[in-house]
This record gives sequence, C-alpha cells and structure tokens, in this order.
Amino acid sequence: MRYGISNLSIVPVRTDPGETSEMCTQILFGEHYSIIDENKKWCKIKLFFDGCEGWIDQKMVCEITEKTFQKLSKQPLIVTTNPFNIVQPENGYSNFLIVAGSSLPFYKPSCNTFRIGKESYTIQGDRILPVKKNIRSLLIENALKYFNSPYLWGGRSPFGVDCSGFTQILYKMIGIQIPRDANQQALIGENVTFVEEALPGDLAFFDNEEGKIVHVGVIWEKNKIIHSSGKVRIDNIDHFGIFNIDTGRYSHQMRLMRRIIQSNE
Repeated sequence: MRYGISNLSIVPVRTDPGETSEMCTQILFGEHYSIIDENKKWCKIKLFFDGCEGWIDQKMVCEITEKTFQKLSKQPLIVTTNPFNIVQPENGYSNFLIVAGSSLPFYKPSCNTFRIGKESYTIQGDRILPVKKNIRSLLIENALKYFNSPYLWGGRSPFGVDCSGFTQILYKMIGIQIPRDANQQALIGENVTFVEEALPGDLAFFDNEEGKIVHVGVIWEKNKIIHSSGKVRIDNIDHFGIFNIDTGRYSHQMRLMRRIIQSNE
C-alpha cells in the first residue's frame, strides 16, 4: 500500500475519479492518508484523521513511506488556528498560505519549524498545542474567526466550509478528533436535554422531514448558535430549532444536542 500527505494548502477530494465529480471533502495541509486504489490519473485515498474516502488527482499526491505514516499517526495534533498562516520552505521557494485547521507534522516549538518528508518549513501565526484549560472559550474564539465564510459543500476552510466541516475543524483546533459528517458527529458525546442546559461548544443537530440529520451547529451562548448555512452566521436557537434572524422564521428543525467537551471550562 502507498501513503501520502498534503503539501498543498487544500486538496479537493471527489466522490468519483473525475474533475466534474462532486467534492465530498478536502485534505488540509499536513494531513496524511493511505492510498487504497488508483488508476492512471486518480488515487482513491482514506484520510487518517477521520477515515473519509474519495479520489484525488495523482498530481496532488506527495508520497511518504509507511514508516513515516505510522509515526505521524501516533503524534499529538499540532494545528494552525489563524484563518490564514504564512509558511516558508527552507529551500528558498516563495512563501505560501495555509488555512486554519492545517496540521504541522513533526513540529518543533523551540525553532518554530515542522517537516514534510525532507522539506523543512517555518510558520508564522498561532498554533495550538494540546490544551486542557479554557477549551470552550478557545473553540468559540476560533469559530468567530470564520464569521461570514461562504458555505461550500465538502469545504473545510475559511474560503468555504460546510456545516459539519466547520464543527469538525473547530474541534480539531482544540485537539479533539470528531467524524466528518453531521450524522456521524451526532453519535458521539453525551446527550443534552434542554437548550437552556447547553454550554458554549456543545453541538446541536437538526433533521429533515424524513428524520435524517442534515445540519449541525455549535452553541455559542444562551439561545445563540454559530453554524454554516449560506455562510457562517449567528442565529437564535430554541427547542424548536434555529430561528433565522434575517428572515424572521425557523430554518432548521431541532433533533438533538450533544456534549463532546466534558470540561465546563
């Protein structure tokens, strides 16, 4: 089996091997994956972070050894938290941007560098090391950085993000790994019965007429939710669902709430 890592800011992952196929998710810089199938132009990958599978262009593959893959898989998450971060390769090539939620493999805090293969990089911008305090306030602080980012199906970046990509990246930025899709995220954590009991950082899930979970957002403060719907926005929430402050009507029907962060901090 072959293995790879993203040395590009964002790599689109498609449901089928073709440029016109739907984008189902994105690989952010520094995230690694296994290659489970391939043809002449496309590779089917399985992302280590969340197990998502899809097809990427062969030209976007940066191959790593199985040994490196295994080492990366055992490392703690070191993640960028600024919406955009400047990265400088040590080989002298031009600087480039990576987005919030990107991973920094083999990060060395003493010299502010990290490494992909034989290439070393220096990064400017905030990074998150494993945290134990003020987790909820940090999550909300990061969420507000995405305010007005456009909705994009399959997106995981400030350039465009879908509802579950938004919540997943927010949790990644506080060092917690959660699944990619809303219906998967709804299966983890503990149930929160009443909106009044929800804490900042808790997740709220919403279903359609068939009872399928189709949307997720993060509780900000009492009766407020931050979510990606058209754009990342703040709306009111109660036991009925999300009340859109622009249209003056409910946009999503409440299904359940979950608490993943066990600390009240």
